[in-house]
Amino acid sequence: MKKVLTYALLLFFSLLFLMPFFWLVTTALKSPEEVYMYPPKWVPSELHWENFAKAWTIQPFNVFLKNSLTVTVLCNIGQLISSSLVAYGFARFRFKGRDALFMVVLATMMIPWDVTMIPLYMEFNFLGWINTLKPLIVPSWFGSAFYIFLLRQFIMTIPTELEEAAKIDGAGDLKIFTKIIIPLMFPALVLVSVFNMLDTWNDYLGPLIFLNDASMYTLTLGLAQFKGMFGVDMTSVMAVTTIICLPPLAVFFLAQRYIVEGISMTGIK
Repeated sequence: MKKVLTYALLLFFSLLFLMPFFWLVTTALKSPEEVYMYPPKWVPSELHWENFAKAWTIQPFNVFLKNSLTVTVLCNIGQLISSSLVAYGFARFRFKGRDALFMVVLATMMIPWDVTMIPLYMEFNFLGWINTLKPLIVPSWFGSAFYIFLLRQFIMTIPTELEEAAKIDGAGDLKIFTKIIIPLMFPALVLVSVFNMLDTWNDYLGPLIFLNDASMYTLTLGLAQFKGMFGVDMTSVMAVTTIICLPPLAVFFLAQRYIVEGISMTGIK
């Protein structure tokens, strides 16, 4: 009886969680008249698959997709390289003030992005980077406090005997990092990559502040273009939103085994 109740609750909350996604997809397939019907109609009387192609061609979403992919891929590469190197330094190297410096890095997580928004804009404006993708990409190449902490915790679970054996064989720190640490921390790197992809792919405020030209817009800014003077093209918004949701969902389902393994082995339980 207890197991039946548990599965019933899990099924209930799963359906409750999936309801917004169901409404998203069905609204994208409705005619404009059915979108605003009252009471709301959950299932459209006729499926309008052409809404997806129509919505994608209203705005230059191919350009927006290219910009989003460029930002996401380069941010992921930069975040993985920088955060893993810094995490390895904090986990394995001993130097004066290491723990204090690590606490300073962690303390930066308490500073909201809104506080640094104006100084960052002034800095990027001085560098001439406004209306380019650089303000969205370059900061990722300097690491993130959360990802550094996550990777450091994972590296600390790796036995030091492996590195000592490699040093006896003449391996240097860089070779140990690339040949031993990186392969062993693959689940944690996948976890960081997925988190960073979701954060970058869905970012709206950053592109809104730093980008002015429509040719530089990302997908999230492209969605805002459906908002007109007299209303919102809700069918097109839902259609494009459905398409935008597909890559993160695909990445999550493909990497979920590594995500669970990465979280369980970094001390965050």
